[in-house]
Amino acid sequence: MKRHIITTSDGSKTIQIEEWNEQYHSIHGAIQEANHVFMKHGLHFYNDTYHTESNSPSSVLSILEIGFGTGLNAFLTLVEAEKLKLNINYIGVEAYPVQLDEIKQLNYIELISKEHDTVFEKLHETPWEELCQITSNFELEKQQKFFKDIDAKDQFNIIYFDAFGARVQPDLWTEDIFEIMFNALKENGVLVTYSAKGSVRRAMQAVGFIVERLPGPPGKREMLRATKHLVNE
Repeated sequence: MKRHIITTSDGSKTIQIEEWNEQYHSIHGAIQEANHVFMKHGLHFYNDTYHTESNSPSSVLSILEIGFGTGLNAFLTLVEAEKLKLNINYIGVEAYPVQLDEIKQLNYIELISKEHDTVFEKLHETPWEELCQITSNFELEKQQKFFKDIDAKDQFNIIYFDAFGARVQPDLWTEDIFEIMFNALKENGVLVTYSAKGSVRRAMQAVGFIVERLPGPPGKREMLRATKHLVNE
């Protein structure tokens, strides 16, 4: 499928798939969307609500990203983790990795953190299927597989669910997929996504998630955050 680089409303670039009229990030602002959905309502929410109480210098917060894509969410998480003094184990799952020549056309370093230029490159240059130490507090393993083949159990604190939209890939937003996500999370684990479709919310609830509607990023009225509570009180 034909792909090209476009500039979104906040000046950050993303990749567009022409046949689908679908982008890797919101046309209303790639970085704004990632910060709002995944950093604010994912990483910061979990750290403030569940992680801070038991946080210690040696504790590790485990994150699964569904759709590693351009590495934007991983890069933002790495930068935020330094500010928050968090140790991160990050697993990025992607069936069809983005090409390095496409990555080099993105402007995330310039807009997010110029001092992390070599780090962003390292996120993409490290081999797949290997756990790699990116910085002293951030380790990454990129896994090339389909989301349906994830078999993790009680492993992650946070899931960034950043798959292509249900309009073009409805099979990624089903009860079967969200059951895999539910099983992969630890107790009190959270899943955040830009989607707010009623069918998505109902699929999450059907497998046991407690689901919240939250204000969405620019261009979207709402988003969803799902939490795994094994005992509902």
